[in-house]
Amino acid sequence: MNVTTSTLSLTVADVDASREFLCTHLGYQVAMAADGFASLTRADAAVDIVLLRRGAEVLPADQRDQHAAGLILALTVTDLAAEEARLRGEGAPITMPLREEPWGERLFQLTDPNGVVVQLVEWATPTIQTAPAEEAEETSAMHVISPDAENVTESPNARMTGLAAPSRGSTELSTWTVAMEAGQTGPEHLISREQVWTVTAGVLEVTCDGRSEKITAGQTFVLPPDVLRHVHAPQAAEAHVAMRSDGVASVPGTEGTRVLPWAQ
Repeated sequence: MNVTTSTLSLTVADVDASREFLCTHLGYQVAMAADGFASLTRADAAVDIVLLRRGAEVLPADQRDQHAAGLILALTVTDLAAEEARLRGEGAPITMPLREEPWGERLFQLTDPNGVVVQLVEWATPTIQTAPAEEAEETSAMHVISPDAENVTESPNARMTGLAAPSRGSTELSTWTVAMEAGQTGPEHLISREQVWTVTAGVLEVTCDGRSEKITAGQTFVLPPDVLRHVHAPQAAEAHVAMRSDGVASVPGTEGTRVLPWAQ
């Protein structure tokens, strides 16, 4: 599949109100419009938006009375503080003030006249601290990490043994081992960072974005970020995993994200 553009279609009660909000405050332009319909676009990487009036006959009968709810239109921007100041100056309805999450995401939210939530996001740049001169030699030295019982996490699905992590000497990457008994299956979830798995013993059956593969000992597979996956062990298996240390997990149907304790 080769995706050339992305469009978010929103069913709203008042197309004109949402169109005016998006064009006035968020820089969208009208590409096409008709009664009860508007197609909006921007010149940058922002998703295109189609607005459809609730009850429009172009929609399937079972969708005509639905309206945009329970979703967030998230746009990643540069200079988030300046955008918030601009929007406050314009009198835009900021419904969640600027804040920073523990995992480095900075964001605030607006809500348009039809209740569509728009979230502007910026990722905080990690602070790089320079070690004092007397610590420089120790900081630049190689770290040797041995598996430790204190860094083992047991779950109903697997046993994770943390190796490299920020709390254990690394600065960018985390690595750990996964051991699964025959028949164990992990839950469907997403990870915000790319992961590289190497199966060191046994066999793993991995489903990622609807595609399933059987990976045997000695093989390596790469899981892209933010794609639904789950891992099953048809027989006892072990694997070594590497990921950027700031990766977090999310589970469909639940709110928020979860840190991976063994990667911290």
